[in-house]
Amino acid sequence: MEMAARPLRYSREDIIVAAVELLDNVGLPDLTMRRLAQTLNIQPSALYWHVTDKQTLLAAVADRILSRTATVPAGSSWDGALAAHAHAIRSALLAYRDAAEVVASSVALGLGGDATVQGLRAAVAMGGFDDNTTRAGASAILHFVLGHVWNEQQRAHADGFDAAAPSVKLTPTDWNDAAASAAADFDFGVTLLVSGLAEQRHARVSRTGA
Repeated sequence: MEMAARPLRYSREDIIVAAVELLDNVGLPDLTMRRLAQTLNIQPSALYWHVTDKQTLLAAVADRILSRTATVPAGSSWDGALAAHAHAIRSALLAYRDAAEVVASSVALGLGGDATVQGLRAAVAMGGFDDNTTRAGASAILHFVLGHVWNEQQRAHADGFDAAAPSVKLTPTDWNDAAASAAADFDFGVTLLVSGLAEQRHARVSRTGA
């Protein structure tokens, strides 16, 4: 007698990994709890054993996307560590479709991205800044990164569907030039923000000698 197959059981980690993959495949608007359940071949109600609602799921997705961006490199200067963090976050976000929007929403609601925020603050704090400057400096860097990458991903999405200019067909050279320009603009922005913090630090040292 042939035994019936047992129903699949997934861990919370399995569900988060599947959600990240689904996000990358279909984008944020189509990442629904029902579609995720269909992808896993389970009932939607089964997802709620592991996540209470969609926003909680998206927060977990955000943390998964950012999971490799929270550590301050050993032996780094504060400004080098801060710039490296910013570039690491951008790289992590660009690896997944609509990731900047997912992370920005989770951070705004205070549901995700905590480790990355703390990593940025740790890098700023290495420069000897006070608590308010550390918090504000890290926040400025994070919001610049999220805004810049969100714009990059929206532009890439629009170009992919020729939404901005239907009569214009982008060539591989166009894509490469656009990517290089975006990377250069991002680097300039990060340098500007870090330099601004460095100038504040220099002014404080000149004024107080500490």
